[in-house]
Amino acid sequence: MPEPNNQSSPEKRGFFARLKEKLSRTKESIVGKIKKIIRLSGKVDEALLEQIEEILIQGDVGVETTTKIVEQLRQREDARKAENADQVTAVLKDILRSIVEHDERQLKLGDARPYVILVVGVNGTGKTTTIAKLARRFRDQGLTTMLVAGDTFRAAAIEQLEIWARRTGSDFVSQGMGSDAGSVCYDALQAARARKTDVVLIDTAGRLHTKVNLMEELKKVVRVVRKVIPEAPHETLLVLDATTGQNAISQTKIFSEAVPVSGIVMTKLDGTAKGGILIAIRDLFDIPVVMIGVGESQEDLRDFDPVEFVDALFEE
Repeated sequence: MPEPNNQSSPEKRGFFARLKEKLSRTKESIVGKIKKIIRLSGKVDEALLEQIEEILIQGDVGVETTTKIVEQLRQREDARKAENADQVTAVLKDILRSIVEHDERQLKLGDARPYVILVVGVNGTGKTTTIAKLARRFRDQGLTTMLVAGDTFRAAAIEQLEIWARRTGSDFVSQGMGSDAGSVCYDALQAARARKTDVVLIDTAGRLHTKVNLMEELKKVVRVVRKVIPEAPHETLLVLDATTGQNAISQTKIFSEAVPVSGIVMTKLDGTAKGGILIAIRDLFDIPVVMIGVGESQEDLRDFDPVEFVDALFEE
């Protein structure tokens, strides 16, 4: 389990330049292809719209969202009257930006102490690593942190979280494999209050989308947390792996039906040519993407900037 590199690149590149590089696979598979066919067509007609539709679906933008995008292109007067490929591309960029940036926000801690962040998601999405990076981020801000092993179904999950707690200088609370997750969280929050901990990050079991009893367990965790701190969890973050494509949509649906998901962290955008799933998630769910992961290093988990994201996809 490699430790995120906390060192900046020797080249003092801005994050926008790095973001363009990290999103290169998605950029080439979606926007790059669309730009090529627009240049060949030079005008918005049904043949072009069909080609754009096919590219968007292949890029995991999804049928429903793709249909909306294509219909907007069909109806917008500035698209119909476009005289060159650049003008058509500008309209498409504007449509995507309007989808991605509505009601967006970044992850900001409120005044409550302890500030409780519940982290949910399936195994393999980068959930534990995300918790570690968040803990380091808060520690760098001078805050005290506690990591709570709420995934009591896997011994490896508990061990990994304990390692990250040591590496980030965080307190760690667990009760061992097979323990009641609610009990672990109850004890952790009582301890956090006594120690005046600033931020509590709670890990949860990661097979919840396929097992009803485990999803019920997650609901129970939320109820227990609220018994200790009625307004908690202050944030419930769903970690999604961009490489899973359309599976991320079903995960978002099921998790958000079980608990009040307040924000999404989308990881591994650098490892897929189908980063269009982020566009689909923003269109289908009224849940902001608060952070994105575009690499293994600490600096690669960043606050999500929707304008910057779309600009990076279209930048030459």
